[in-house]
Amino acid sequence: MPKFIYIFLILCSVGYSQTKMSTTESNVLRKKVKEQAAITKTIVSDFVQYKHLDFLANDIESSGKLAFKSPNMVKWAYVTPFQYAVIFKDEKLYINDEGKKSDVDLSSSKLFKRLNQLIISSVKGDMFNEEEFEITYFIKGNKSEVNFKPKNKKLIKYISNFQILFSTSGEVVEVKMIEPSGDYTQIIFKNRKVNTPLLDAVFIN
Repeated sequence: MPKFIYIFLILCSVGYSQTKMSTTESNVLRKKVKEQAAITKTIVSDFVQYKHLDFLANDIESSGKLAFKSPNMVKWAYVTPFQYAVIFKDEKLYINDEGKKSDVDLSSSKLFKRLNQLIISSVKGDMFNEEEFEITYFIKGNKSEVNFKPKNKKLIKYISNFQILFSTSGEVVEVKMIEPSGDYTQIIFKNRKVNTPLLDAVFIN
């Protein structure tokens, strides 16, 4: 499978017991996240990614840096164990595989175009669309976890569930995307900074 497909399959349980939220608690969280997302213009963050495949004894670990700039530019730059970058911009996916560059037009595929939008939404955390997802809310330790199960039959062939873990301030700290097979990709964000100056040049392939 091409490496860039894994970016569509990125988006966790961390060992805490979880309790389902009350309606009041979920409303408070949703309001907080939406308010945070509305004022978020840029995000820069380190990340660690774990790719879980049932046939492997250990998860595949990689790390890198995320850059996001409103409204629709996202860059995932992997640093270890290989150098690999993908940029979502202007309905295109730009790939730099250790100096070998290519691009994919997402506008011709409604599914991949929607996946692109979901990646942007998951980075900001604002995926609260009950027409698109069955949404469940949990308290998990001192954080909040929200599960988003797609209703779209085509999308659910690729993604059975998004799980997003939020801090007490409503910022995304982890994203997990589970595939129908049960395999998943988990991303943990570290050193996350919001609304710092970010030049468009960062998103040039």
